[in-house]
Amino acid sequence: MNEGTLPLEAGDPGLALWQICLDELAQELPEQQFNTWIKPLTAQVADDFSKVTIFVGNRFKLDWIRAQYAGRFTALLERLQGQKVTVELALATREAPARTAFSMAKAAQETASETSESAEDSPVNGFKNRLNTALTFDTLVEGSANRMARAAAMHVATMPGHLYNPLFIYGGVGLGKTHLMHAVGNKLLADRPDAKVLYIHAEQFVSDVVKAYQRKTFDEFKHRYHSLDLLLIDDVQFFANKDRTQEEFFNAFEALLAKKSHIVMTSDTYPKGLADIHERLVSRFDSGLTVAIEPPELEMRVAILINKAISEGSVMPEEVAFFVAKNVRSNVRELEGALRKILAYSRFNQKEISIQLAREALRDLLSIQNRQISVENIQKTVADYYKIKVADMYSKKRPASIARPRQIAMYLAKELTQKSLPEIGELFGGRDHTTVLHAVRKISAERQQLTELNQQLHVLEQTLKG
Repeated sequence: MNEGTLPLEAGDPGLALWQICLDELAQELPEQQFNTWIKPLTAQVADDFSKVTIFVGNRFKLDWIRAQYAGRFTALLERLQGQKVTVELALATREAPARTAFSMAKAAQETASETSESAEDSPVNGFKNRLNTALTFDTLVEGSANRMARAAAMHVATMPGHLYNPLFIYGGVGLGKTHLMHAVGNKLLADRPDAKVLYIHAEQFVSDVVKAYQRKTFDEFKHRYHSLDLLLIDDVQFFANKDRTQEEFFNAFEALLAKKSHIVMTSDTYPKGLADIHERLVSRFDSGLTVAIEPPELEMRVAILINKAISEGSVMPEEVAFFVAKNVRSNVRELEGALRKILAYSRFNQKEISIQLAREALRDLLSIQNRQISVENIQKTVADYYKIKVADMYSKKRPASIARPRQIAMYLAKELTQKSLPEIGELFGGRDHTTVLHAVRKISAERQQLTELNQQLHVLEQTLKG
């Protein structure tokens, strides 16, 4: 330790200053952010309080904290101390493997992992609920991307048949919509083991309607679906253009609401964005609570990787998790796929997990990402840059604060991908290709005239190209 610095020990005024600083940041920042970036930090304070050295666990974190939080630390410490304070960042010495900053219970995940296959589709009182018992609220990593959806789902699980009926959850593929639905069913059954709960994919419902029609067994079909306490139905966009299915689902919907049973649905778009679904059904979908799940932010992706590795019986160092999370940004499913590749590569080659190993294991994926930029990634990057929701990219909202970034995202999609105008329009909420063409021409023309817009587009292009 350098002379002139005080270790933060009990009774030390330096500790008090640092603790007050942490307490204030805990109030300001979202819990996931605070737990990921700030909570693990340690510090040394000069005896005259003129300098605070903050120790960070690894270089990835150090670079991120310097960019995102160093200025905030300086301003906060100077305000608390009433004098100029120099803040320095340094790498912490590793005497033992650092514990992860994330708080998921390892034992709960291991138990869930061991029992998931045997418990899936298990009958309760002779009724097959098709639930996967490994998918619970405890095994779902929470972040700003899914916080509102998770809170609504938890409310439904604890008080079914009351508020938020139906609950309609929408978002892109692989973001955790299905996990959330299973969590609702598992929570309700934990509280009420006799409840009749059914999880089903929309395609299975279509199949059940067809079988009932062929076999003339609609009485059995209605008894099965109309007697439920909780219906969890995935990907309702698959009802498109299936008139008889939509009719039967409307009947089941009305019967369940009449008996105060709850309905939870997922889709790849919001209710009014659904194509070829009867208007009266769309209005029912939209009559409860509609919530979006966004692509996970960096901290959430890191948490998912670390905790998923634990559930697989492995440990992923934080710096490796940061490396993977920064390179795999689209959805949870791709993150889990990347993790499985890394774990398999590690076991096959009998090497410890490291950034170099991850780079080798994901060589093909990283190479493809360097060559290809997805429209989904463009939407996420532009939404982050202009501080709007990704869901606004494909919503019908038209205020300038949303319409402008949406046009910029369409322009970048045309410039940086091989997608056609109709394909881009479809990915922006089913818009006509003429809307995309208008946006591309407008932004292209303005880029030549507006220096600020040109600079913004340059930043976005460099970010997307890595």
